Amino acid sequence: MNYIDLFAGAGGLSEGFKRAGFIPLAHVEMDKAACYTLKTRISYYYLQETKQLDIYYQYLKGEINREDFYNEIPPKLLDSVINKSIGGKNNRLIFDVIDRLKGDIPVDIIIGGPPCQAYSTVGRGALKHKKIDPRKRLYLEYGKFLIKYNPKIFVFENVPGLKTSDGGLHFNRIKRYFRYLGYRIDVRSLNSWDFGVIQKRERLIIIGSKVSAELEIPQFEKISNTNTSELLFNDLPPLQAGMGGKWCRYYSESNSYLNEFNIRNGIDFTTLHIARPHNVQDLKIYAMAIDKLQDGKRLKNSDIPDEDRTQKNVVDFLDRFKVVDLIPHTMIAHIAKDGHHFIHPDINQLRSISVREAARIQSFPDNFYFEGESENKNRTAAFKQIGNAVPPIMAEKIAKQILDFFNGSNYR
Repeated sequence: MNYIDLFAGAGGLSEGFKRAGFIPLAHVEMDKAACYTLKTRISYYYLQETKQLDIYYQYLKGEINREDFYNEIPPKLLDSVINKSIGGKNNRLIFDVIDRLKGDIPVDIIIGGPPCQAYSTVGRGALKHKKIDPRKRLYLEYGKFLIKYNPKIFVFENVPGLKTSDGGLHFNRIKRYFRYLGYRIDVRSLNSWDFGVIQKRERLIIIGSKVSAELEIPQFEKISNTNTSELLFNDLPPLQAGMGGKWCRYYSESNSYLNEFNIRNGIDFTTLHIARPHNVQDLKIYAMAIDKLQDGKRLKNSDIPDEDRTQKNVVDFLDRFKVVDLIPHTMIAHIAKDGHHFIHPDINQLRSISVREAARIQSFPDNFYFEGESENKNRTAAFKQIGNAVPPIMAEKIAKQILDFFNGSNYR
C-alpha cells in the first residue's frame, strides 16, 4: 500500500505507517529542517534494507558529515521529500514531482494534517486579533491532492479544538467538503495514552473512505497503560543545564517498556540527549516547581515570590512553569522557545528536558535523528519538530487498523 504524506513535519505519522508496512511515495513539508529529518529517516530505512546501517551509525556519531552521508543514498529517495508549502502555484510543482516519482504506481492512501495551531485553544487565544487565519482553509489544499490522486482512503489528523473552533464552523465545512469529494467520513477522537504512549495527548482523526459503503472501520482497541515517565528517563545519562552532545552511551540497561515499544533499538548509544542552558533565576523557579509537585501540587505563577517572578502576569498563564509528572502532559511546539513547561522531575538535574527525552515522550525511537537547517545546529529545530509531531506508536496502530480495513475490503 502506497501513501503520500502531506504537511509531513518530522514524519511521526509517516513513521507509524512505514512500520505498519505502507510504502511512502512522497513527503511534502514546508519546513527546511524537518525536510532534512525526513531525508535522514528515509536514508535510515534504505540502509537498513541494504544491510549498511554502519553508515548510518557513523553519521549519528559525527564520523561523516551530512553531505557525504546523503551521497550514500539513491537521489530518487531523497527527492521524494518535497520542500514546498502546499497551496497556490506550488501545487502544480508538487504534483509534477510526485508524478515523476510514482510513475504508474497508484496512490492508495493520503495521510497528514494541516498546521493545528489555528484550531487549538492556545492558537485561538494567540490569534484573536486575526479575523481570518489562512491556515484554517488549508483543508481545501489537502482536498486538491485527493482530487488529483483519488486515493481509496485518507487520514486527516488535527487537534480536538478543530471541532469547536469558531463554533464548529470549520469542522462542519471540512466534513461537507470531503463528502462532496466522494468520501464516507469517520471521525475519531483518540488519546495517545490509550495506544501505549506515555503521554496524555488527544488528537482528532478524520478517516475518509471510498472502499465500501457497507464496510465500517472498527473502533481502535485501547490498551491498559500503567507505564510512567520514569521508564522513559532512567536509562539516560544525568545532565545539568546546558550539557549534552550529539550522541551518548546509555546510563543503564533497558527496561520492558523501551523494549516492547521499540524505543531502544538494540545499539548501545542514542543521540541528541542535549539540555538547553538556563539562567540562575529560572533554575530557582524550577526547584520551586519540583518541590511543589512532590507535595502533589502544581506551581502557579502567583505562587512565586514577587522578587523571583520573571513573568508578572498572575491572572493568565498561571502554569507557565510545569514539571513533567509520572504521566506527562501534552507535548507542544512551544518547547522550542523555552523549557519552562517541561521541567525535568529530578531536582538533582534541575533543568528542562533534553531533546531525546522530549522525543521519547512522543514515542520516537532512539535511532530517530532530528535535523536542523544547518548541520549540528538542531536543538531548537528538533524541539519544534517533536512538539508538532504525531506519536509514532499511535500512528503505527492507526496504520495497522487501516491496513486491516483494506485487507477486509474488496479493494484488492
